Amino acid sequence: MGNVTTAVQGAGLGLRRALTGPLADATRGEIGFLEATPENWMEIGGSYAKTFRSFTERFPFVTHGLSLSIGSPAALDEDFVRRLKKFLDLHGIRDYTEHLTYCSDDGHLYDLMPIPFTEEAVDYVAKRVQRVQDILERRIALENASYYAAPSREMSEIEFIRAVIDRADCDLLLDVNNIYVNSINHRYDPVKFLDALPGDRVRYIHVAGHYEEAQDLRVDTHGSDVIDPVWALLDRAYEKFGVIPTLLERDFNMPPLEELMLEVRHINAMQARHQKLRAVAHG
Repeated sequence: MGNVTTAVQGAGLGLRRALTGPLADATRGEIGFLEATPENWMEIGGSYAKTFRSFTERFPFVTHGLSLSIGSPAALDEDFVRRLKKFLDLHGIRDYTEHLTYCSDDGHLYDLMPIPFTEEAVDYVAKRVQRVQDILERRIALENASYYAAPSREMSEIEFIRAVIDRADCDLLLDVNNIYVNSINHRYDPVKFLDALPGDRVRYIHVAGHYEEAQDLRVDTHGSDVIDPVWALLDRAYEKFGVIPTLLERDFNMPPLEELMLEVRHINAMQARHQKLRAVAHG
């Protein structure tokens, strides 16, 4: 997996409130780890806090935030980052990831907005990432995001991602669905894009479904089953970078747990096949 180490392995599932009941008696097995959105759990008490603690005592966790707004023109919310550190420390969670986007200025924008692909933005984001890492006392990982416009573009998406990861000295949360969505919307080869990413910086992988608005337009929704071309990109990622922990994202149109587990099992089966291939290749 290159130079990156993570506290999790196998196939993961996002812990949504709707799943806390169905997963109440679950233990590690087919589900290797869980992912939480820290903003949903950081400052709650009572039964929800006890429920969350019951999961962090049984499963390894990663976290994937929504409101850091790393590319925002507004000042970095260092108070939020300090509260986040307390939450991560309390639950013994090492891995924190966020989106390579922004979602606030003077107020919250309630969407993930694209950062201009410029040298100035690379420097700006990198310095903010370094400050977050200093406060958290952790390397963070940024996700390659879906986007529908590229304002003030001076470089390609792949050049921008590589430059930020390198200059900030942080890691990458590799979202294969976002690569596929962007490849349709912005007309590029998803395999070439994947192959050009810094594989030695990949912390873990996201795989998800999306909505087909039109033949040439996909919308990143996390609200449907993963489609075959996205599974194929995940397969390519394992071939190119090795077997990396992979999380199934599902945020809307939540099916019964057993239906989600079909996709979790598919991830496990893909990982097992690639591990076997690598073992054979290495004798």
